[in-house]
Amino acid sequence: MTTSKIGIVGAGVISKIYGTNLSGYPEVELAAVADLDLDRAKARAAEFGVAKACSVDELLADPEIDIVVNLTIPKAHASVSMDALRAGKHVYVEKPLAVTREEGKAMLELAREQGLRLASAPETFLGGGIQTCRKLIDDGAIGTPIHASGFMICGGHESWHPDPEFYYEVGGGPLFDMGPYYLTAFVTLLGPIRRITGTAVISYPERTITSEKKRGKTIQVETPTHIAGVLDFAGGAVGTLITSFDAPSGTSLPNIEVLGSKGTLLVPDPNHFGGVVKLRRAGSPEWEEVPLTHGHTDNNRGIGVVDMARAIAEGRQHRANGDMAFHVLEAMHGFHDASRDGRHYEMASSCERPAPMPTLDRERK
Repeated sequence: MTTSKIGIVGAGVISKIYGTNLSGYPEVELAAVADLDLDRAKARAAEFGVAKACSVDELLADPEIDIVVNLTIPKAHASVSMDALRAGKHVYVEKPLAVTREEGKAMLELAREQGLRLASAPETFLGGGIQTCRKLIDDGAIGTPIHASGFMICGGHESWHPDPEFYYEVGGGPLFDMGPYYLTAFVTLLGPIRRITGTAVISYPERTITSEKKRGKTIQVETPTHIAGVLDFAGGAVGTLITSFDAPSGTSLPNIEVLGSKGTLLVPDPNHFGGVVKLRRAGSPEWEEVPLTHGHTDNNRGIGVVDMARAIAEGRQHRANGDMAFHVLEAMHGFHDASRDGRHYEMASSCERPAPMPTLDRERK
């Protein structure tokens, strides 16, 4: 078995779950941790028994590192990923792929020029919840898909996050924070998007932090915090997506619901790997809970990195691939553009639906 050596860049909070999970797969070996704060890199490396804690430049110069897992903040995603690709490393980057379409396109082009893999979170679509829904749709359980709706509605992060400012900067907001989970799920279930329209607004131009670390500090909001969008999928279905940081009382609406000619499917929260799947068939008054047909139902962040390592060894496309991540990035900008210009935004990119994950029955064999 080929083992890919992994170097993590960014030793913040999310690196803990990546380090924990990556340690459990023989296909990968966590070999180095880097951060602008060397002490933080050393602490995270010690936590996982990793010998090398270093600067980012030192990690990228290490010839033994095969895959860089980029866990920096969004506005650093492109620069760190481009440096890693130039250093000859495959890259897996946290969501979103980049802040701008231009950055995302440059990353894809450089990866192709270098003959390297580019992958991006979210990888939650590889979990048992969404994979079970994918199988139900592919097996015809709801007939022809007609409509998908998604709702991510909350009151924003200043009430709990210790450093919430970046959520309200360009490249933040509910769409760029949580939209990748929903849009990636949409593409996994229904395929690529053809065009988009919508409305994006800043409901509250100023926010006050109420979490303890920076309680009382005000934030000037630079990006839309309530986005209501409509999507036309290339396959013919229509979608709606609402993402909002402006409703502190939340909502009773489902995370994702897919309507079909023969049934309706309730899809679990795309921010998680598992969850409850419910199906109501045409003519039935009752919802039925569908047992999950796929594994990876815990917090399995890191499985996208493992799938890429496996794909490199097997010579196939990795599932959380850069083309899909760029398609999602373009779609998010498309909502903003459509709102600003008062028109439909025609998507320039497309992508393939990622291959389904093996079912539990196949994994057991």
